Amino acid sequence: MSIKNYITKSEQITWNPLIENNIHYQGVFVKSLHFDKATQRSKAILLKFEKGASYPYHSHPAGEEVFVLNGNCEIFGETLEQGDYLYTPPNGKHSVKTQHGCVLFLSVPEEVVLIKNENN
Repeated sequence: MSIKNYITKSEQITWNPLIENNIHYQGVFVKSLHFDKATQRSKAILLKFEKGASYPYHSHPAGEEVFVLNGNCEIFGETLEQGDYLYTPPNGKHSVKTQHGCVLFLSVPEEVVLIKNENN
């Protein structure tokens, strides 16, 4: 085993528009850090939100971890700033929005589920 096979050089990856289930989230960009071949999805990602961008209300069946690398965002009425960490427990629900932009690291063990009625 070579550790080189497990290192991702994130600066060498291009930011791609976030498109899920044919929905393009304007102003949100993604870099995959760890793609799980067994589940055919990225479980560790970077998300970049431009000023005023948002991601809709959703749940996390297996939870989520978020670390703010740059800027700030609002999640469930709380402002997270650079250096802040948020653990969302399984089945936790929230949306994400930012006024000024941000870059987030996310660990998402399972696919999120969008929720039509936002009650956050």
